[in-house]
This record gives sequence, structure tokens and C-alpha cells, in this order.
Amino acid sequence: MTKSKGIKYWISCVAFSVTLLSTNDLLAQKTLKDVYKDYFSIGVAVAPRNLSGPEAELIKQQFNSITPENAMKMGPVHPEENRYNWQDADAIVEFGQKNGIMVRGHTLCWHSQAPRWFFTDTEGKQVSREQLLARLKQHITDVMSRYKGKIYAWDVVNEAVPDTGKSIYRQSKFYEIIGEDYIEKAFEFAHEIDPSAKLFYNDYNTESAAKREKIYQLVKKLKDKKVPIHGVGLQGHWSIYEPTQQQLEKSIEQFASLGLQVQITELDVSVYPKEHERRQKKDTDQSVYTEEMIQKQSAHYKMLFDTFRKYKGTVTGVTFWNVSDKSSWLDNFPVAGRKDYPLLFDQNYKPKKAFKGVVDFK
Repeated sequence: MTKSKGIKYWISCVAFSVTLLSTNDLLAQKTLKDVYKDYFSIGVAVAPRNLSGPEAELIKQQFNSITPENAMKMGPVHPEENRYNWQDADAIVEFGQKNGIMVRGHTLCWHSQAPRWFFTDTEGKQVSREQLLARLKQHITDVMSRYKGKIYAWDVVNEAVPDTGKSIYRQSKFYEIIGEDYIEKAFEFAHEIDPSAKLFYNDYNTESAAKREKIYQLVKKLKDKKVPIHGVGLQGHWSIYEPTQQQLEKSIEQFASLGLQVQITELDVSVYPKEHERRQKKDTDQSVYTEEMIQKQSAHYKMLFDTFRKYKGTVTGVTFWNVSDKSSWLDNFPVAGRKDYPLLFDQNYKPKKAFKGVVDFK
């Protein structure tokens, strides 16, 4: 680090500390990880850009778990058959180890960011079931072996259930080429490499009755076959309009009935009605954080965490998806160019009104 960069970093950290001290004294005394130390871990999704400056200080102050937002997904970490990009993932794991913060792996098998080479041979033809299973096993082996003992839990398979239709299984390349047992194989490969890691199936829309039931049937099949699965991740990409407490409790209880842990793996609360398909911005789409939104978001976060605490012992972790409103994946999804405000810390890293409702409870 150059002298000028070092001075800038020092100034930014001092500014961050002053910002916190200028906030309500009650809030300044409380941190998420300390308030919830007897309930569950409090995590946050990070990228290398978050590991220095004010955001790094906020992470160290508030969270005791981190998840790579993108760095360990199949495409980014393994873009070519014989080449891995370890730099970003290494930096995140090193940050966790250096600061006594647990690391949660995300994700070993996901159709959406699987590189194209995974499914084709050197002539561009689709690979066989045996070839794809071998590649999946090699990928899981290489990634998990590198971080064995440094990552306490993994999202092994991500989003394998479709939102619509009657089929339990999404018609992905993994499913088409291997069959439904690609999921159990992925869990078996992962457990073989690191028997101490907690292994999760992870998905969104888990509060939708129809999709919840399909996910339940999928994981029940795994449990019935004695596949090493330890929990279900509820992604928690919600909004100030959803889910209801009843829907959330139903999801937690249904998966817990299988003897599984439940973790909220990708929590954010959009201030807009939830949409799942990308679209262009309309004239009516305004990026304004109104007082009504602030109040609704605060009430919704309070309800969510009241519910999480109710299931102490079953809910074993809550991970926010991004650090603060300064930068969130929802800023451009599903509406290109629209700013969202989905987290507990604002664009200046200050605790928002919603933060108080999360940390103040008896």
C-alpha cells in the first residue's frame, strides 16, 4: 500500500468511526453479532471490494460470518476445465480467518452460473452422464479441498426446483444429462471431501406453498436415502410486502420436521413489490426511499427477526445479501437502473430505523 493510499484508508476508517459514534448511543452500543450470539450466527455476503475501508470495519464490527457473493460460484471460480480463479475466493477466506469470522461456502452446484464447457466435449458435443458426474466430482473435490477446515457450511446445490409446473426438478443441464440423482451425488461428493462441513440445499420462493412443497419433497427424498444433508437455506430475497409471518413459520416448521437445520442465506428486504424477472425501467419506477417505505421496512424486519428468534435452535444462521444500501444487487435487478434500499445500513453505513427493531428485543 502506498503512503497516500494508507492515509486515505486511515481517514476513511476514522470517518467511519465518527459516523458510528454520532448515531444514537443505544444503537452504537449494540451490534448484530453480539445481540444474537445466543441465537444464531449473523452473516453477510461479500466481494473483495468489501474487504478494505469502511465496509471492512462495518463487517468486523457487526458480523461473525461471511459468504462469497460470487467468488465461489462455478463460472467465476472455474471458467475453464483446467483453470481456476482462486484470487477472490482466497481473499475472502483469508479475511475471515484473519478476523475470526466464519466462512460459509456458496455454491458448489448451480445451473445458472455453470460454465458452458462443463456440458460439452472438445468437439462441442454434449457430454455423457458419466463425464458430467466426473466433472462435477472433480470440481467439488478441488474447491472443497482447497478450503477444507476453513469453511463451516456449504450451499451444495442451489435452486434445483422450478417456480412453476408440476415437476419437482428444474430442467437444467445437470438434470437433463445426469438425472435427478445429480443432487444426491453432489451431496455425497461434498461429504466425502469434508465430513465436518454442514451441507445445505438452497433456494428462493420457499414461502410459496407450491414451491415449498416441491422443495420439501426433494429434501425428503434425500433424507430417506440417507444422503448427507444437514439443512435447507431459505434465500430470503423478500420485500416489505412479503412473506407473512404465517408463511415464514410454515416454511421453517416444514423443513425442521425432517430434522434439518434452517438458515436464512440471502436476506434483503426490497422496498418495492417483489418481481423475479428482469425488465426495463418504466416512467413510474422511482428510486425514492419514502417515509412510508422506511416504516414498512422497519416493521417487516422486526417481524422477520421476531420469527427467527422464536425458532432458536432450528434457525442456525442468518446471512444478509450485501453489506449496506450503498451497493446492492437489487440496485439493478429486476429493474435496470433502479436504486433499492434493502439492508439494515444506509449508504453512509449508518444503522437505519430497521436496525433498531432488529437489535432491541427482550
